[in-house]
Amino acid sequence: MTKNVVAIVSENTGAFSLGVATEFFGYDCSHLGILRFDFALVAERPGLIRTHFGVNMLIEHGLERVREADVVLMLPWETRDVEPSEELLQELRDAYDRGATLMTFCSGTYVLAAAGLLDGRRATTHWQWVDHLADRYPEVTLDGDVLYVDEGRILTGAGGAAGVDLCLYWLRREYGAQVANRFARGLVVPPHRDGGQAQYIVSPLPADGESERLGDVLAWMRENLHEQVTVDDLAVKALMSPRSFARHFREVTGTTPRAWLLNQRLHRAEELLETGDVPVEEIAHQVGFGTAAALREQFVRRRGVAPRDYRRVFRAAVPTARAAG
Repeated sequence: MTKNVVAIVSENTGAFSLGVATEFFGYDCSHLGILRFDFALVAERPGLIRTHFGVNMLIEHGLERVREADVVLMLPWETRDVEPSEELLQELRDAYDRGATLMTFCSGTYVLAAAGLLDGRRATTHWQWVDHLADRYPEVTLDGDVLYVDEGRILTGAGGAAGVDLCLYWLRREYGAQVANRFARGLVVPPHRDGGQAQYIVSPLPADGESERLGDVLAWMRENLHEQVTVDDLAVKALMSPRSFARHFREVTGTTPRAWLLNQRLHRAEELLETGDVPVEEIAHQVGFGTAAALREQFVRRRGVAPRDYRRVFRAAVPTARAAG
């Protein structure tokens, strides 16, 4: 079934955030075998909206269009020191109360926080604004180390390009890895980025021999998920000491070798569950969990559903997504 999606535009909206919204929801991508959305840009006051890049944009729909939406994407709020109007905040509250999913990234998190929708919940925003937003809305649990946070029907993303990560994650959650991966290929971006914001806060690493060797090790790890390896084993492959390897790994990926490998194994397991009839026991072996019980434990803990249930749901979801296109 086609979803009704709106993206809320405000004064000084940036080109990149508009691009994220329209790339994911505004184009007919049925040639990629994925669904179409009933999509609209909306504004509190329809008409000409001044953008951050100096071009006036005509927005035809007002907030009444939000009342029809299944998904509401709040684009970044570029005037962080200006309180959103009560009219806008109430529309967001009403949308959530009637069952819509709310998504935002970067400074758009300010708006959901101002509406009280993030009180008692985890959320993220651009790392530059984490402390400011935390001081302003102390009831929100801010996590500045991640690219996005899933709180069910409220999802928040970090700055800029994390809007792409957030939307790909939502596609993956709703329609499965096959659909998200196909969409990512169309955009020529990775279907998921590993690590968190920390890797982008520090200064870029020089293109030295250590970084090149680490890249080779990451490629080897992806191709050999079935192998049972330790940090010491990986450090030997990278020609580093275990301590130096672990430090360099976190600087490059934003996470630990164990956490990175676990995510890779789970992503691969998702793909195998969706796209074939390989028994769960064999999938567990192929991706390095060893036993079906170990795969099930990690899948339930991190995906909230057992592998067989995941296969049943998303094997059915893929044809539905195609038909909606």
